[in-house]
Amino acid sequence: MAGTVLLAYYFECTDTFQVHIQGFFCQDGDLMKPYPGTEEESFITPLVLYCVLAATPTAIIFIGEISMYFIKSTRESLIAEEKTILTGECCYLNPLLRRIIRFIGVFAFGLFATDIFVNAGQVVTGHLTPYFLTVCKPNYTSTDCRAHHQFVNNGNICTGDLEAIEKARRSFPSKHAALSIYSALYATMYITSTIKTKSSRLAKPVLCLGTLCTAFLTGLNRVSEYRNHCSDVIAGFILGSAVALFLGMCVVHNFKGTQGSPSKPKSEDSRGVPLMAFPRIESPLETLSAQNHSASMTEVT
Repeated sequence: MAGTVLLAYYFECTDTFQVHIQGFFCQDGDLMKPYPGTEEESFITPLVLYCVLAATPTAIIFIGEISMYFIKSTRESLIAEEKTILTGECCYLNPLLRRIIRFIGVFAFGLFATDIFVNAGQVVTGHLTPYFLTVCKPNYTSTDCRAHHQFVNNGNICTGDLEAIEKARRSFPSKHAALSIYSALYATMYITSTIKTKSSRLAKPVLCLGTLCTAFLTGLNRVSEYRNHCSDVIAGFILGSAVALFLGMCVVHNFKGTQGSPSKPKSEDSRGVPLMAFPRIESPLETLSAQNHSASMTEVT
């Protein structure tokens, strides 16, 4: 976890990894969309996005685990499966607390892992945003931009703000789409796999579809504001879904506890027990054979 957080920090807050300088056409209409402003001016700001996608699954897991624990049948099965483990030879960790830490810890790990994958994709590809030429402000009078179909692979031709140009080169995949669908799908898998109550048949679908719809609308917002291409959002959805499915199915095993298989009682070894200790049961075939043998002996006599 510490290594993942540290790597995400280097991707987000430092210039350790330089973005690939991708070429472009000066007259490319797909890169001439109007500049939507900074990320803080977006309808879904990064602060709101990070707070919602981190708090929603955490609250769902916390409330769900506590609610299911206070159901008698669930509590008994939970204690039977999880047991109370001894940590550090000084204190005991309650099964409820252990499950909460496990599910939220795996969620946090996947969140940072998704962020790392997204940043790595953006750094390696250097895919340009739809508003790249608007902030790049290339020198159209130069020899590189005079021809309509001239491919420019020179980053020095841009005359705009360097910070805005740097952010405009990080479009594929969409970070907002990847993180939002990861958080929504993780929460959905937890709800469908853990909460087994039958009192309300619409509560689970409403929660699941609500979280997934929010993630879908987040991706649409990125496209409508010209901050990402449709392909960037789709790639972000695929990446976030893959991470969530892997962690949910292979790491926490559909959010089920450690199922300890009951040990079978060992059968007694018959090699050290006298034969007289086992009762002898006479089979019908042996009885019939004995009767025939007696009848034959009588006839001979």
